[in-house]
Amino acid sequence: MSVAKTSLRNFFAHKGRMVLAGMAVVLSVAFVCGTLVFTATMTTTFDKLFAESASNVMVSPADSGSDVEASEGSRTGRPDTLPASLVEEIKQVDGVAEATGLADSANVVIVDSDNENVGPTTGAPTVALNWSDLELRSMEVTEGSPPSGSSEAMIDADTANKHDLTVGDELRILSATGDLPVTISGIATFQITNPGAAIVYLDLPTAQEHLLGARDVFTRIYVDSDGQFSDEELRDRVAAAIGEDDYRLLTEAEFVEENQNAFAEVMGVIQWVLLGFAGISLLVGIFLIVNTFSMLVAQRTREIGLMRAIGAGRRQINRSVLIEALLLGVVGSVIGFGAGIGLAVGLMALMSTLGMNLSTDDLTIGWNVPVIGIVLGTLVTMLAAYIPARRAGRITPMAALRDAGMPGDIRAGRVRAGIGIVLTLIGAAALAATTTTDEAATAGGYLGLGIVLSLIGLILAAPILVGLVVRGLSFVLLRVFGPIGRLAERNALRNPRRTGATASALMIGLALVAGLSVVGSSMVASASEEIDNTVGADYIIMSSNWMPVLPEATAAVHDTDHLAHVTELRQIEAEVTFADGESTERTLSVAPPTFAQDLRASVAEGDLAQAYGPGGMAIGTAYAEQHGLSIGDQVDVSFQGGDSARLTLRAFVEFDDTMESETWSVGLETVREHVPEEDLPLPMVLFAKAENGMQDEARAALDAALEPYPQMEVRDQAEYKELIEGQVGQLLNMVYGLLALAIIVAILGVVNTLALSVVERTREIGLMRAIGLSRLQLRRMIRLESVVIALFGALLGVGLGLAWGAAGQQLLAMEGMKVLEIPWGTIIGVFVGAALVGLLAALMPAFRAGRMNVLNAIATE
Repeated sequence: MSVAKTSLRNFFAHKGRMVLAGMAVVLSVAFVCGTLVFTATMTTTFDKLFAESASNVMVSPADSGSDVEASEGSRTGRPDTLPASLVEEIKQVDGVAEATGLADSANVVIVDSDNENVGPTTGAPTVALNWSDLELRSMEVTEGSPPSGSSEAMIDADTANKHDLTVGDELRILSATGDLPVTISGIATFQITNPGAAIVYLDLPTAQEHLLGARDVFTRIYVDSDGQFSDEELRDRVAAAIGEDDYRLLTEAEFVEENQNAFAEVMGVIQWVLLGFAGISLLVGIFLIVNTFSMLVAQRTREIGLMRAIGAGRRQINRSVLIEALLLGVVGSVIGFGAGIGLAVGLMALMSTLGMNLSTDDLTIGWNVPVIGIVLGTLVTMLAAYIPARRAGRITPMAALRDAGMPGDIRAGRVRAGIGIVLTLIGAAALAATTTTDEAATAGGYLGLGIVLSLIGLILAAPILVGLVVRGLSFVLLRVFGPIGRLAERNALRNPRRTGATASALMIGLALVAGLSVVGSSMVASASEEIDNTVGADYIIMSSNWMPVLPEATAAVHDTDHLAHVTELRQIEAEVTFADGESTERTLSVAPPTFAQDLRASVAEGDLAQAYGPGGMAIGTAYAEQHGLSIGDQVDVSFQGGDSARLTLRAFVEFDDTMESETWSVGLETVREHVPEEDLPLPMVLFAKAENGMQDEARAALDAALEPYPQMEVRDQAEYKELIEGQVGQLLNMVYGLLALAIIVAILGVVNTLALSVVERTREIGLMRAIGLSRLQLRRMIRLESVVIALFGALLGVGLGLAWGAAGQQLLAMEGMKVLEIPWGTIIGVFVGAALVGLLAALMPAFRAGRMNVLNAIATE
């Protein structure tokens, strides 16, 4: 019989034992293929959106970015604009069929009659713009009619359905120019993908006046060609007519490419993050496959010995095992590819529930997806099976004369253990080195090296640790179960290499969970301490989705009773030039003198209140020391949107916070003297201080004053801490969800190890049953064995994760996060979860062991 036929026979003869190992391949390949299909579909969908919405040439202000970038909004609350007169100038250019002006803004809030914000909560923008024929490229009026006059508006169908809005309902549109009450005149439906935004349409004069503050401006002009010239030639002709240096002109291809590149940067990050988690699950799957083939080879020792006795060579035996791995890898990868498409469709459905409607018509499955998935899954499987295959090739014909079992499998190799211990110690030293440097890049290098070496080292050293750790766990947990507990302990100790590999698979996922939980808890604790140390205000007032605070909301806060003062914190771009001629571009914090009370800074020299006064400025201590600056030195500051001012350095400060290591600041009145009010950035946050003993009254008054502005959120210091904790918690929960795939694969490994171990011990189990071991006792023995293996993996994982987390916190300490917090609740939860995993993983193997026929089991060879 040929090697291929033998391999095929063995594969199908043991297909039940291969199922769980195959599941690891299926899950990992599905995650990889699903990620590739999902991100490709997102890209295709948005490419279509960009292409459908473009004209032959687009004209925009000189400093405007792509649509993706521009969605962040303007700090002034009003977008950069173009003169409306350009439309007529462009229409006169030879080759232009039509020129259409667009007035739009993403700095708006839509409020319904119940005073609820109807904008998205997923981070997507709320966009208001004028209705024109341009919109017919992507929208269709499906109910009512487009807006006519300043009292009407049309809304998109997705937003209308989500908030039960119909024609005739009342809305308010809040913008930097004020509060506009409107009635819904119509509903428009997207004909292509809705990127998740809420869209409201106004007529052109209303959009210009309410969104842009003037009726003689646009945010962009769309130019359609009459076909005489190429897009490039038309762009050049338009540029020559209106002035190439004053505006930004893009052809349709350039517009689409620019937005594609901006979107690809976002999707690229998402894709690599998802693929990183898929890689972790593949790594965990390797342990499962290695264990599966090692145990199958051990159980077939006599069979392989007989094959060697009748003339099979080492290479044939080796090749036979690798062919089985090839079959497993190919079958698992093909199934995984199909499951990956299903996963991508599921992710698309999830995005639809969040407001981004992705159609399966745009499902994009490139040729690279099945190639990458199948090749990756097959190669990983064959690489994992290589070591067991080599061991199979080393079996001699004499093995046919003795019972199954490979001594080399039972004893943990001393060389391997020695290498593992050395690598673990070097990794620990690298992690410790993160505390010895002040350079973030160097500390990051130490951290990465320490994580890799400590992980590899502990994986290699795990078998030699089995004896020590499992005996310790058994002494605490298993001895109370008497002889059954001792049998479970001996079964776990019987094959240290197998137990170590099984526990290592679980260790990887739990180490990441423990490490990230330490980092997350430390971030929250550091932020909480920083708030206690630096925030002097009673209340912090911000808008949702980090939009600027609109003027009417700011005025409402200023008019609130029982407040000692209100501080508006803004930011403005500026170029700062020192006396020696050196210049630097900075984002300056802009606030009144009361800011010194609301956000206490560490002032190295000078007076911060004076720095926020007229003609003053504060800069960071590090920059001042580096350039030899002194209090009283003068600097020239050129403000964006305004003119230049000569200011005096009056304070050197260093905010020891989690956002930035140093801040440069000027007073609000100073900026107002040099920047027109319409170009002055809106506040990003307001700080309010209550009058002495009036905190409760001030909070009630603030809540009442801001009731008409549902986008505004008032928080005291405790609530602000809860916000930070919630944001970090959401991020960690998402990461834990992705890590769950690796943990599921590790659980499959425990199940497979126990199942194959039961098969391997069939005769032994039969003999124990024959001398009086009950089914209940047998099942308890297997469950206890599973629990102790899972807890062994948890102990290694938690220890490794704590080391990683502590080193990671040292890196973050360089950015101000100086508190190390150990989340003991999470750590205890990991151990409890590991014990439950052990119990659940043992259910099926224990059930099958209990159903064995005693006589048949004794007769098994």
